[in-house]
Amino acid sequence: MSKLLTNLPMRYFFFLSISWCLLLTSVQTNAQNNNTITLNLQNGNFKQFVMGVEKQTTFYFYYNSVDTDSLQINLVVNNATITQVLQQIFKETDLQFSIIQQKIFVTRTVQLQNNLGLLYFDPPKDTVKPKNTIAAVQDTTEGKSNNIFVQNKLIYIGKPTASNSGTAVLNGVIKNSKNNEPIVGATVSSGNKSVITDYLGQYSLTLPKGRHLVTVSFAGMRDALRQLIIYSSGNLNIEMQDEVTTLKTVVVTTQRNSGIKAPKMGVERVTIKQMKVQPVVFGEADVLRTVLTLPGVTSVGEASTGFNVRGGSADQNLILFNDATVFNPSHLFGFFSAFNPNVVKAAELYKSSIPEKYGGRISSVLDVSVQEGNKKKLGGAGGIGPLTSHLMLEGPLKKEKSSFIIGYRTTYSDWVLKNLKDVGFNNSQASFYDLSLHITHQIDKKNFLSVTAYTSSDRFKLDRDTLYKYVNNNVNIKWKHIYNNNFFSTFTVGYDNYGYGIESSLKPLDAYELRFKISQYYLKADFTKTYGNKHRINFGFNSNLFAIEPGNFNPTGTQSLVAPVNIQKEQGIENALYFGDNFEVNSKLAIEAGIRLTAFTALGASTVLNYAPGLERDEANVIDTSIYKKGQAVKTYFGPEIRLSARYTLSETSSVKFAFNSLRQNIHMLSNTTAISPTDIWKLSDAHIKPQVGQQLSVGYYKTLSNGIELSSEVYYKWLSNYLDYKSGATLLLNEHIETEVLSSKGKAYGIELMAKKNTGKLTGWLSYTFARTLLRTDDPLTNRPINRGEFYAANFDKPHSTNLIANYKFSHRFNVSITGVYSTGRPITLPIAVFNYAGGNRVFYSDRNQYRIPDFFRADISMNIEGNHKVKKLAHSSWSVGVYNLTARKNPYSVYFTTENNQVKGYQLSIFGSAIPFVTYNFKF
Repeated sequence: MSKLLTNLPMRYFFFLSISWCLLLTSVQTNAQNNNTITLNLQNGNFKQFVMGVEKQTTFYFYYNSVDTDSLQINLVVNNATITQVLQQIFKETDLQFSIIQQKIFVTRTVQLQNNLGLLYFDPPKDTVKPKNTIAAVQDTTEGKSNNIFVQNKLIYIGKPTASNSGTAVLNGVIKNSKNNEPIVGATVSSGNKSVITDYLGQYSLTLPKGRHLVTVSFAGMRDALRQLIIYSSGNLNIEMQDEVTTLKTVVVTTQRNSGIKAPKMGVERVTIKQMKVQPVVFGEADVLRTVLTLPGVTSVGEASTGFNVRGGSADQNLILFNDATVFNPSHLFGFFSAFNPNVVKAAELYKSSIPEKYGGRISSVLDVSVQEGNKKKLGGAGGIGPLTSHLMLEGPLKKEKSSFIIGYRTTYSDWVLKNLKDVGFNNSQASFYDLSLHITHQIDKKNFLSVTAYTSSDRFKLDRDTLYKYVNNNVNIKWKHIYNNNFFSTFTVGYDNYGYGIESSLKPLDAYELRFKISQYYLKADFTKTYGNKHRINFGFNSNLFAIEPGNFNPTGTQSLVAPVNIQKEQGIENALYFGDNFEVNSKLAIEAGIRLTAFTALGASTVLNYAPGLERDEANVIDTSIYKKGQAVKTYFGPEIRLSARYTLSETSSVKFAFNSLRQNIHMLSNTTAISPTDIWKLSDAHIKPQVGQQLSVGYYKTLSNGIELSSEVYYKWLSNYLDYKSGATLLLNEHIETEVLSSKGKAYGIELMAKKNTGKLTGWLSYTFARTLLRTDDPLTNRPINRGEFYAANFDKPHSTNLIANYKFSHRFNVSITGVYSTGRPITLPIAVFNYAGGNRVFYSDRNQYRIPDFFRADISMNIEGNHKVKKLAHSSWSVGVYNLTARKNPYSVYFTTENNQVKGYQLSIFGSAIPFVTYNFKF
């Protein structure tokens, strides 16, 4: 039965007496029972809660009923520890608790200290570690749900002789205990104050001096708890361990509301763990395939790596690999993405609240981050699939200071093709490889250096026909410098390159070689300054120098009669300054506001055609030319970009958000396909082609249910201007005057995104539905033939309805089953609708552009992931992934095309995967 203490003075005397007794008898007071409770209490009082706990456990409560008579408890927990439950119900109250052996003491305002000898009789003086720091402390012990000693140990920060009033800054790094890798995006909180760790796992939290309970949480990791007494500013480094999910999962809903409290909206983060359980074709974890299952993200069809976000075209997405721009993120014409799954840590997609440090695209930013190598020991991982194999090695270069991670992936599809019976396939080839390298080094406590490099190569040829080759090359160097506890900077310098070549030598007289290349040199300086917990200031500048070779067409061999064509090169420089402030007005309202000033200048050497004023851009209307020397400014475009978002918390489990973005894009992709392909051409803004401009307004509502399910709904409207569309029958490849083939268009995109997400328990995943429209209208005053008579028409990638279901059920630690269900409206298409006779021959009459649609898309996949035993001392841990892609064998149309046969127009449907595709993949880790 509970023991009630009748008055306040007697209660504290009683507590002090108990503490003295425990001290004198040298009883271990830091212990805590690991008993767990399961309880469902709605609108209950504290007494009911106590009775429920004491009935299930051997704990006894000591408290004053006057202190707790106004406490109302709504609680649903399953197999939760008593510490977790008490922290939850006492959150945002002035009630404190201490656990001594099997006794729980509940007090108001002050907390009973269970180590009075250290606090009152032998306070630390000269024994405080230099620079007010403490060493990293491991959070938990492998196989235990809690490390009682670490969580209850009182840690002193700073010098005890300092003033006891005012605030202090707590800094440190949050790392993974297994490999010493920093944890990006972890939440470090104490009371109602919280911060997020940066890309190096570092945090800075301003707290009042005195006693604090600091909690560190991150998805997939066990929460880390630290009891602190802060005398002055100092460092606290914390290591976390992976979450080991039990069959009886603990549900503590208040720890899963970070998305509700963050000011940003339209941001989706997918970890490599989520990617690896999702079934994909050929069984290899794929970053972009997982991104395509998020709300607001679609593609024009299977085997298409390009994706469309909220009504934007594929080229309007900025794809970053550790800050390196990847222009073509695909292998084998879209069957595989360009990123090795064993190197990737996570992918973050910004659809609405795009940080002001990002620029250059008007639709979205996909930021793919790589893992840091293990700073403690050498390790690796790999996998063998039906068509590809991949291997990763990681380890320390200097223990605890430097690390490397290198990943290599290749395919043996060439070997598969040569062993097929079909002669046409025997003479074909399809191969690729990619290599990723990431090196980190801690110079000292204030300077960090990292190098990231990526290269890839693809070759494809069908039955001795044209050979396609394309490559990516990226490298950058980052230096982070910490000036003080509240101020740091990151400098990045890098080089990005993408190029392709097309060769044909089957007919010696027509043998040719076509080359295209785009390069980008960039410098970034990013600064972050915090003022307490209220303001987080970001500012800096970016500079990008672009160099494009739009096309070189030359004969190959001595017999070739092909006439060479060399399109003049393009250069341009884009500079930007940005400033942003993350301001927490109060506990309910937080605002992020920023501005980015962008200036783009097209540079010579170049020759620019000048057309007659008011007439259509056509070679017949050229009046003269302007010649610009190398490096001379041809045309400059300047404009501001606004970033604004706000969050208002309605309760601990719900919030509303608002966001407005305006963005500018000075680089355009010219393509006669609706998806990214290796033969696409990139074009800079110039004297005739203006930068694309996008403005987006969005509003969202977010709610977390008591069972941990996260609900979100977002509505958006987007305005597009200077969007490039093409005249009917336009020639894009090797066109010296491309401005004569393009049309400036305006557009509008709007929609609603609904999502239910479950991150805890045996069943995890999400269900999303998106309604989205993208409509374009020709507004080019210089054209005489606007598309569809100047009326609005559906964009090539307009797909009004899409639904995605991702579900993973974990039967045990070693076995889980995942299913994926995808449905979307078919994309628009222009169809021949009549045949007429003209000049003695039959002609085809086509409908308005994109007036019709191909059939709807549906696909279901299933996979089973089977892991070996989890013995710690095994040489290698292995797993198998077995599944079926396109389980229903549906022949989803990728495109519909028409041919004339015997004076009749016949239509055909092309399906990429017309049958169910089973796969088996073996993965290992050591």
